[in-house]
Amino acid sequence: MNREDSASLHLSTRTVHAGEERIKFAKSLINPIAQTATYIFESLEEFEAFKAGEGESYEYGRYGNPTQRTAEKKIAALEGAEEGLLLSSGMSAVTTTLLAMLRSGQHLVVLGDVYRMTVKFGKIIEKFGIQTTQVDAWDWEGLERAVRPETRILFTESPTNPHLRVIDLERLVAFAQKHRLKVVIDSTFATPINQRPLEFGVDLVIHSATKYLGGHNDLVAGGVFGAREMVDAIREFQRVTGSLVDPMTSFLLIRGLKTLALRIKRQNETALEMARFLNGHLAVKKVYYPGLDDHPDHQVAERLMEGYGGVVSFDIDGDLNRTRRFVQMLKIPYLAPSLGGVESLATHPATMSFYDLNREERIAIGINDELVRYAVGIEEGDDLIADLEEALKGIKD
Repeated sequence: MNREDSASLHLSTRTVHAGEERIKFAKSLINPIAQTATYIFESLEEFEAFKAGEGESYEYGRYGNPTQRTAEKKIAALEGAEEGLLLSSGMSAVTTTLLAMLRSGQHLVVLGDVYRMTVKFGKIIEKFGIQTTQVDAWDWEGLERAVRPETRILFTESPTNPHLRVIDLERLVAFAQKHRLKVVIDSTFATPINQRPLEFGVDLVIHSATKYLGGHNDLVAGGVFGAREMVDAIREFQRVTGSLVDPMTSFLLIRGLKTLALRIKRQNETALEMARFLNGHLAVKKVYYPGLDDHPDHQVAERLMEGYGGVVSFDIDGDLNRTRRFVQMLKIPYLAPSLGGVESLATHPATMSFYDLNREERIAIGINDELVRYAVGIEEGDDLIADLEEALKGIKD
């Protein structure tokens, strides 16, 4: 089912059918895995026709695969994108996109508390003559000052990790259009179920498909989605640099996408319930969740998002040791640095994601000793909350 045919369908129906041929190889119900490194041509004339763009065929594994293509079409249909490209990881999607779009002498503006590896990459590309400026996404005067004549891209995340700030995409796109800039957003935390940034005029959407899109903590992949001309240019760059997703990973991604709407609905509901529970608990100092009325971006999230997401971050009322004890007393979530799967995962960012920074460096970027990030799975919400309550009781002095 192509993008045009699926456009009128509900998202939950698109997750199942979009991007897939109605009649598949050997009339298989499930999309087959094209586990091959190369493809044959029956004649030189057939190869010449392929190179002339006549028909959709394949040449070599680094240039694409039928199973990969199905996954790309499915996600593109969910995002409302003309085209999509899958790569080996979310960071590969970020780095390949930026390297394909920028050249020496140009400038990138990164907004908000984006993934720290994205920030690191902004420093790495300085060796190629590409300058990066990071600004507070809610400081519009600072953003105005950050833009230069050589600025080409505004890069952001929404919601952000781990404080779950939500960018006003309508205002950001208006700003970008005023300055003739492209907007690229990492929408991993939102997923196309909760927000479709292209509908607000964003140019490119990036996902770490490892997280919610795959949904089962058993694959690593990333992707970029948007207008065909832009994605095709990134694809040409990728064909040279070689960051590809393999057929088995593509198959697992297709399988995971079929339940995306069901999983996100459950995770949205449980996370909101959990955030409300934590927000009223005496052992919790602060809760970061855009579904709460007191969140600084609640009104923006309410206007632009259809759900608030499956991650809840919060500060324990205590110190580093008390917070570490709390995390290790949780019985249901696994202690692991990821999110978006069917299993709930908890992290202590100060110890785990930001282990290489000293306390002063962490505090400077908002990672305090008491912060916990909880990525909700699909377990029963009452069980997760009861587990939280027991752990909170267990850290009372």
